[in-house]
Amino acid sequence: QVQLVESGGGLVQPGGSLRLSCAASGSIFSINAMGWYRQAPGKQRDLVASITNGGSTNYADSVKGRFTISRDNAKNTVYLQMNSLKPEDTAVYYCNAQIQIDVWRGSTSYWGQGTQVTISS
Repeated sequence: QVQLVESGGGLVQPGGSLRLSCAASGSIFSINAMGWYRQAPGKQRDLVASITNGGSTNYADSVKGRFTISRDNAKNTVYLQMNSLKPEDTAVYYCNAQIQIDVWRGSTSYWGQGTQVTISS
């Protein structure tokens, strides 16, 4: 069984910062891409940022220059440093990881439970 556990959400004022963490645990052979998505009320879930196991990153245009994704492969953990936060960043943030549980099978997509990020004065 594989689990992704997120932490670090909360309420901050516009212009503030937050750091999200997501740790994968369980029966893991390897982790390929990891990423963060977000979903605001009434909207679809969109990609915020992703990172390959080699460290290549990709960002949504709306967060470029403000958010930084990183990962610690030894800890099976991905981070999202969010700076200069805006009210429009308010959403539930979900961690995603493409995980291979053994050498004979391909990767499967796993999701965290989500963590609320609210930007408000």
